[in-house]
Amino acid sequence: MSVSTQLTTISPITNRPIFHRTGASPEDVVRIAETAQKAFKSFSQSTTLKQRQNIVTRALNNLEKIKDELAIEITEQMGRPIAYTGIEVATAIKRSHYLTSISDSVLGEAGTVPGEAEKGFKRFVKRKPVGVVFIMFAWNYPYLVLVNSLIPAILAGNAVILKPSPQTPTIAEQVAGAFHDAGLPRDTLQYIHSGSPTLLESLIQTPMVNHICFTGSVEGGLAVQKVAAHRIVNIGLELGGKDPAYVRDDVDVAWAAEEIVDGAIFNSGQSCCAIERVYVHAKIYDQFVAEVKRVLSTYRVGDPFDHKTQIGPVISSRAKEDIETHIADAVEKGAVDETPANETFDNLPGGGNYVKPTLLTGCNHKMLVMTQETFGPVIPVMKVESDDEAIQLMNDSEFGLTASVWSKDVAAAEELIERVEAGTVFINRSDYPSPDLAWTGWKNSGRGVTLSRFGFEQFVKLKSYHIKDYPK
Repeated sequence: MSVSTQLTTISPITNRPIFHRTGASPEDVVRIAETAQKAFKSFSQSTTLKQRQNIVTRALNNLEKIKDELAIEITEQMGRPIAYTGIEVATAIKRSHYLTSISDSVLGEAGTVPGEAEKGFKRFVKRKPVGVVFIMFAWNYPYLVLVNSLIPAILAGNAVILKPSPQTPTIAEQVAGAFHDAGLPRDTLQYIHSGSPTLLESLIQTPMVNHICFTGSVEGGLAVQKVAAHRIVNIGLELGGKDPAYVRDDVDVAWAAEEIVDGAIFNSGQSCCAIERVYVHAKIYDQFVAEVKRVLSTYRVGDPFDHKTQIGPVISSRAKEDIETHIADAVEKGAVDETPANETFDNLPGGGNYVKPTLLTGCNHKMLVMTQETFGPVIPVMKVESDDEAIQLMNDSEFGLTASVWSKDVAAAEELIERVEAGTVFINRSDYPSPDLAWTGWKNSGRGVTLSRFGFEQFVKLKSYHIKDYPK
């Protein structure tokens, strides 16, 4: 009998342990995969879409009842200020209700695709569940990231195994409990805690798992692909971003600065679709920098359990070191740190992983902060002379998740975003995955789709029916 490992969650607020979980053993992994496969066969054949919709709705109602508790857990485990964590829970529930509301059009009779009409024949295509779905989800927006895959997977009739980040282990526990209390058979939704690459590899490689979803870094996504390479199995990857914003010379500069600062440093910049690099037309460059400094001077960094705090710690000491390395590299290569005076920036709480929001000007693509994912509260700004230069620089990246153009001339901006290489493009907005639109990464930002009606497709397989009347 093998010995299970212990996983420790370290507070980003204090860098002290806050709780422990027992990691899954190899025997646990085998058992969970086998029971999930049996549960899938029963669940997919014994429930209707309407019954699954009712289970999901009851589960969401269960989460709604404890949303304040869930918000506290998020703040405790990943450090986002308490003023905002309840919004994540509420948005995840709202998003899930939307996905449930459109599931009839994809998974129901309306989603059956007829073939060509011909006397004596019936031909059509149906969507069938793929089987057991293994979902590995990230800590930065744990509920929002999870429901993107979990809700369509359950609605389609699949069984699911969850693997949360060790940083936010309670999310899987709370969600599984809510679904079990809503009437979902227990083995249809299970979770494991694990920090062992070997155990995760065994789940990815077992034929008992029929689809894999991973949210995290590019390196993590490549590792998942490599482990699964010997199998014919679909993989959905939501990976990193280096999302650009271009500020044209016709904007209300004060307004644009407010929006872009929020899009860059909300959640301490720990979002795959946060603004990570800003290109500003030369005509308004100095004015824009001045306005960003004005906005930053009003931000409050501090204890995330203080309702006045806007920026909390980053997730780990290693993340803090990586962010500071990007900043130092940029300054060494000629960037200027123009972060404004701010009492809370100069007196960061001790003990935790706090990084002050940082404004860097005079940036270029020789700097890490403009080419590699920083994942922190940093705003690197680069001056451009034209729309064409901005678009060329925006596309000069291995990533392609989101991008934004800021302009009063929406028609001109629409022409520009047609040239941008990204899965989601915004005009006068950023950092907003809309549930009615496909969420998909281009280039190294991922593969596959979540959200919208297209987000159901990775959780189903097509089955064609060709029926001929019996000859008389």
